[in-house]
Amino acid sequence: MQTREIVYKSGDKTLTGYLADGSNGRKAPGILVCHQGGGLRDHEKERARMLADLGYVAFALDMYGEEVTGRDSAMALLNGLVQNQKLWDERILAGLAQLKAQPNVDTSRLAAIGFCFGGMTVLEAVRASEELACVVAFHPGLTGLPESDPRKVTGKVMVCAGQLDPLIPDDARTRFLKLMCEANADLQYINYSLAGHSFTDKSVAAFNMPNFEFHASTDRRSWAAMRDLFDETFGAS
Repeated sequence: MQTREIVYKSGDKTLTGYLADGSNGRKAPGILVCHQGGGLRDHEKERARMLADLGYVAFALDMYGEEVTGRDSAMALLNGLVQNQKLWDERILAGLAQLKAQPNVDTSRLAAIGFCFGGMTVLEAVRASEELACVVAFHPGLTGLPESDPRKVTGKVMVCAGQLDPLIPDDARTRFLKLMCEANADLQYINYSLAGHSFTDKSVAAFNMPNFEFHASTDRRSWAAMRDLFDETFGAS
């Protein structure tokens, strides 16, 4: 496996992503990894390495271009993108361009995964780019969705969500499923009854927020579900 940071630009913003290449010099699927609301941290870099261990080329993009200094800072940066779809899409596509530029990436086999805000981001990405064959959103926030979205969804979509997640109330889940149905999307929505938000992240307990906690069995099961979708889409790794 080869790993390195990549400094790149989106508009006038300098961003720093993280590449993990497990291709061993052959052409391999490229996987975009989208970070949580706290910015690009060890959690996403570890996931990129886990993907490289499976033989993929993974690029963990940087959506912010600056360090998160606390919860208020994170929410300001997050909302600055979610409330500006053009800028959000520009940052997504800038990261995707870096992934595609890697010499060992088979650009006909591209996917994206994301966690929390990154889960929201990959659900935006599958509408922003028809190049993504599939996306997997782990514990995404689903509040604030529009009533309708006319954009196509051509890639396969998987959502791995906790039933106890406070960022996915029943009405938000219903609206999301309606939007995917209207888009005729190939959707798998997996509901884990015992899990809350950020169930993949061992460090989330430090926030001391109700139903924000790591859940080992859900983390393991959802990663296995992702691998099954990748095998279905790209062939066995």
